[in-house]
Amino acid sequence: MPAGRYWLETLGCPKNEVDSDKLVGQLTAQGYVAADDPTDADLVVVNTCAFIEAAREESVETILALSDIRAQGSRLVVTGCMAERYGQELADSLPEVDLVAGFGEDLIQPASVRVAIGRRPDTRAEASLLELPRTAAAGPWAYVKVAEGCDRRCGFCAIPSFRGDQRSRSGPSVLAEIEALADGGTREAVLIAQDLASWGLDRRASGEALDVLDERQPGVQPLVSLVGQAAQAIERVRLLYLYPSGLTEGLIEAILATGVPYFDLSLQHASASHLRRMRRWGGGERFLERIAAIRAAEPSSSFRSSFIVGYPGETEADHDELLEFLDEAQLDWAGFFAFSPEEGTYAKDLDGQVPASLVAERLAEVTERQDQITAIKRDDKVGAILTVLVDEPGIARSTAEAPEIDGVIIVPDSLEAGTMVDVEIVASLGTDLEAVVRARP
Repeated sequence: MPAGRYWLETLGCPKNEVDSDKLVGQLTAQGYVAADDPTDADLVVVNTCAFIEAAREESVETILALSDIRAQGSRLVVTGCMAERYGQELADSLPEVDLVAGFGEDLIQPASVRVAIGRRPDTRAEASLLELPRTAAAGPWAYVKVAEGCDRRCGFCAIPSFRGDQRSRSGPSVLAEIEALADGGTREAVLIAQDLASWGLDRRASGEALDVLDERQPGVQPLVSLVGQAAQAIERVRLLYLYPSGLTEGLIEAILATGVPYFDLSLQHASASHLRRMRRWGGGERFLERIAAIRAAEPSSSFRSSFIVGYPGETEADHDELLEFLDEAQLDWAGFFAFSPEEGTYAKDLDGQVPASLVAERLAEVTERQDQITAIKRDDKVGAILTVLVDEPGIARSTAEAPEIDGVIIVPDSLEAGTMVDVEIVASLGTDLEAVVRARP
């Protein structure tokens, strides 16, 4: 007899998906089995997101919705970023919740308090879910979280306040997880972290974390070695969330050598002066030079980035510079977010707050501009023959599409999930493509 049945609802980014995988492994080890429906569960867990206001609203709405439908006598637990960040405040405002649990806390054992949160962010491996065993991947790809926390202090970001400083997993631990996934049939590993390019630097240095330098210096960037070793363990390796200064020549070469020329760059803006206000590195000219160099080395390379609109002090000139950058960069994919003033961040009370109506106008303008660019980039793929990984019947991806984030390639339902197939792109459907099976000439 199982100890009970659980339902786990995951919100937010891919890093939360990995945490949920680890929580499932923990619950399974404690004798719990998955419920078919939240109404049948003895334990209902919500893994929350707290990155911006919209994410917090979604988290609260989800908690309340599950509380309304859960079985009488079931236990409702809230964990994840919102729990870690707001702890007692969250418990006080949501009496429906039985336990607000921080990272690594036991979700099952009855507690004398409704809030189980460490007094300070604790990103040790054993306290942040990093080294907990995970369940087998449900499909042919899987996220692999290689680090927790972040040493950077960007003006808009509250993540370090509740995720703590960076704590990298060891290389052997990461590789062992990738090898186990490959042995179980996974064909693509997606490496993720808050600051992936800095993986391993905290294990190498004490005190203030070292930045990754632009100049090529052998031995400076541990991620280069990890990517090469991961590529030997599994067919596809994809990297998400690269801070732009960490995109060294060595890392570019390592990514291209994997056969997955996909570059997810956390740029956030193009105006160099505005990036300084955001406490960020770089500028449009530097970014364009790096993108051009990558395309010269591998013309099929794909690029994704994210940008914040309306950060305090953003001028019309800054906004125009971002629009010009989008036109010149011709990114395949981009996401845009309105600035959200977060408690505990440098930008919370900065002068120069941009009116919400103006933020909305700017957001609509950059989104429309990028949508046009993406549509043209997708149109250009019609007639190409690509090798795709079938994620599920009817849905596949080439190296140009990251799972759950980008568009997909629609393929015949007869193709088996987990197989690699050569297809010809026959139609562009906005962000998605349509393909038929074709043999390469």
